[in-house]
Amino acid sequence: MSTVPENINELIAAQGNVVRSLKAQGAPKTEVDAQVSKLLELKNLKLGDAKNGSKKGTQFTLKTPKGTRDWAEKDVALREKIFGTVTDIFKRHGGVTLDTPVFELKEILTGKYGEDSKLIYDLKDQGGELCSLRYDLTVPFARWLAMNPKITSIKRFHIAKVYRRDQPAMTKGRMREFYQCDFDIAGTFDSMVADSEALKILVEALDALNVGKYTIKLNHRKILDGIFEVCGVPSDKIRTISSAVDKLDKMPWENVKEEMTEEKGLPEEVADRIGEYVLLKGGPELLAKLKADEKLSANKSASGAFEDMKLLFEYMENFGILDRFSFDMSLARGLDYYTGIIFEAVTEASAPKKIASKKDVKKSDDPEADRSNDDTIGVGSIAAGGRYDNLVGMFSSRKNAQLPCVGISLGLERIFSILRNRIPDDELRANEVEVYVMAFGGGKEWTGFLKERMNVCSELWAAGIKAEFLYKVKAKPRQQFEAADKYGVPVAVILGQDEFNGGNVRIKRMGQKENSDEGVLVPRASMVSELKKLLASL
Repeated sequence: MSTVPENINELIAAQGNVVRSLKAQGAPKTEVDAQVSKLLELKNLKLGDAKNGSKKGTQFTLKTPKGTRDWAEKDVALREKIFGTVTDIFKRHGGVTLDTPVFELKEILTGKYGEDSKLIYDLKDQGGELCSLRYDLTVPFARWLAMNPKITSIKRFHIAKVYRRDQPAMTKGRMREFYQCDFDIAGTFDSMVADSEALKILVEALDALNVGKYTIKLNHRKILDGIFEVCGVPSDKIRTISSAVDKLDKMPWENVKEEMTEEKGLPEEVADRIGEYVLLKGGPELLAKLKADEKLSANKSASGAFEDMKLLFEYMENFGILDRFSFDMSLARGLDYYTGIIFEAVTEASAPKKIASKKDVKKSDDPEADRSNDDTIGVGSIAAGGRYDNLVGMFSSRKNAQLPCVGISLGLERIFSILRNRIPDDELRANEVEVYVMAFGGGKEWTGFLKERMNVCSELWAAGIKAEFLYKVKAKPRQQFEAADKYGVPVAVILGQDEFNGGNVRIKRMGQKENSDEGVLVPRASMVSELKKLLASL
């Protein structure tokens, strides 16, 4: 139940101005739609108040929960295109699909996500078990592997919704319910072979999706751990300091250092030593520089990872993808389960605006508020992943239960937000209908040819052609053209009395002026073959 504000009319007027201003500025459609939804919500609130009469002050508001949205028509079509693109790539590399429950036992998810564990949605106990909505697809996969010990190697992919109680920024793809597209390789193989193919798959997916210019930041968790050890970070602070370092993509080193020293109790001289390393980025030449560091090379964790990275760079060069990566020492990835390489992809369109200091961070009195208009919030990484060799073993008491894994994860909504703003609206179709079956005629004797249109559609459907017709007995030509144009149907089959009497139909290309092309007359018997030829040429 929601209380109706006394100044509801002022709020409606102000929100209307926001919508008009965005439209005048040519703002992205997703941003305009988000503001229109808010305007409709206010109008519904006022309408409900007027209907309630004596019950003034309470009204059920029709809306989706914060951080979620409805998907319809062209948006669904684009999302399904993304699904299809990545699924084809995953199958090309030998992936088999897996589906797991949308919720897991709470104890399965607990302790796997570091500081992000606070974002897990817990469910009320309704059946004697404490459960939570899945936070990602990786932990459920590891749990499944632990439950199926006979599986010692698998390439698995999973496209499904996950849930995070994060502060939303809807128009930038930061949501509380969203799809992830994961590909993971589980099994014991020679060093870095599976890792390099995982990275190859990631590059293929981002190229195929046409997300624009992108960079994949790459690091190794053991090199980072080695740096922290050499610099003097206590072992119990390594993960929290790692989380602070991971914020270097959106705030300057001075603020990250302040978080380390003032919020997390790290001595200033230790933070300064960390700064000498984590601001470095490059390629194979950076690896050579790190190996030349005597203290770092003497560290067991880092030295072993150096050999991994040397091999990885060689294999990436063989795959022709080395130039897509930046060896970035600031990349830490906050999730606790990573044990080897870590990576994340960002585009020019997805990177957040880097703030000059923490004072520039826009704060809201409502921690639940949508932050779509906050320019310090970007889409963020559109894909990420890494190696996690110990996660499966966390779910099993058996000896030698470890099953090494490496995986990638694409954030579909974040990719969608980039593509939706880039692709012109008229290039997207809400459905895939290829042929609209119409009937033209007139006079008292005209029946509308409804049954004839049904017969033609049945013949087209049986031939595998996607077809529709208007659900009216006597449909006017303009009504039929408008129905076809609404979804961008490319071809029309037109039935007229004269054509029908002669055993013919007329095939017409759509998307042109009605009088500029009357179409081609073809025998009814060859209608299907002629349509297939035409559709194949479009």
